[in-house]
Amino acid sequence: MKKVELLAPAGNFSKLKTALYYGADAVYVGGKSFSLRAFSDNFSFDELKEAVLYTHSLGKKLYVTVNVYAKNCDFESLKTYLPYLYEIGVDGVIVSDPGVIYIAKQVAPKLELHLSTQANTQNKLSAKFWEEQGIKRIVLARELSLSEIKEIKDELSGTELEAFIHGAMCISYSGRCLLSGYLTGRDGNRGECVQACRWNYAIKEVNKEGSFYPIEEDERGTYILNSKDLNLLDYIGEMISAGVNSFKIEGRMKGEYYLATVINAYRRAIDEYYKIGSSYKNNPLYQAELKKTFHRAFTTAYAFGKNDDTVNYENSQSTGNSLFIASVLGYDNDRGAVLVEMRNRFKVGDVLEVLSPSDNFNKKIEVTKIETENGEDIKDAKIVQQKLYIYTDIPLEKGDILRRDIV
Repeated sequence: MKKVELLAPAGNFSKLKTALYYGADAVYVGGKSFSLRAFSDNFSFDELKEAVLYTHSLGKKLYVTVNVYAKNCDFESLKTYLPYLYEIGVDGVIVSDPGVIYIAKQVAPKLELHLSTQANTQNKLSAKFWEEQGIKRIVLARELSLSEIKEIKDELSGTELEAFIHGAMCISYSGRCLLSGYLTGRDGNRGECVQACRWNYAIKEVNKEGSFYPIEEDERGTYILNSKDLNLLDYIGEMISAGVNSFKIEGRMKGEYYLATVINAYRRAIDEYYKIGSSYKNNPLYQAELKKTFHRAFTTAYAFGKNDDTVNYENSQSTGNSLFIASVLGYDNDRGAVLVEMRNRFKVGDVLEVLSPSDNFNKKIEVTKIETENGEDIKDAKIVQQKLYIYTDIPLEKGDILRRDIV
């Protein structure tokens, strides 16, 4: 049985390495143009080529987002860009605009095309239409239930289905939001979304200049358009049974600690499911992991049909219950110490927890000695990105993360 793909976002090269280290089977990235995350770091031409080589060296895949709704002026550049993506060996491009699909078939006919969630595919006949246009994978609209996904899968002859399993949700239907462009002139369909749905809103009294009234759920206000975050960790088996080939994690704008935590949880849960099979039970350890990084209240969205409880009225972003303390750079066997790059303050006496794809996952390290690269003992690490040695007999690896409970 072919294992379901775990697909993770990567906003830059460092995040790409993190995603692959923590267990993603594939990553999706954006170039400097034609991507719906214009304010992510994204990848230059040379960086895309390097990213493909690095990803393939690990036996994994890389997809590039070309999912803007194109304007006439875009197509000359696309005639160069799309063949370049094929030449460097990307495993597929994620597209939404029929014009982009049309030009891709002309200038890069062997380039694999994946249909973006922006295309808002919500029914089996739409999916069948796209299959007949040569689309190899459809990224389904977030508004579908698992039973609807199963009906779509049964209609298709071989086109793969990709569905979001975790991350931020939009208050609007997939691919149809105009709020950002209307309020700020920054077009979400061109990659410039300001996420206006996350703002705190007030009511203005008509015909009375300057009179605004807060919409108060509590003293912080109310976020009337702000969706909860999708979380389908407990329904891996159901997603696979519905015919989903690729589990997609949202978040090209998210940080490395978020990616490491979420990918690690899903990787472990998926592997456990395939090991145990139908006897797999939801593991509370992995659900607890997802609460250790930044998240809004969770929802299963529309996986099980109509759901009126998808809006997060209280705030735009809640915090996790753990803090990213340091990134591991390597282990010095001679010293018996791990070299780290500091991210948040810690001191002697703290107990740190290991985030790792290895068996060191969730092991505890009591900080008994901190030393600078020059050999100076310190009691309190205060300088962000300072490289420090923490003495421990746990041989951590580059890419591991140290964190601490928030008290």
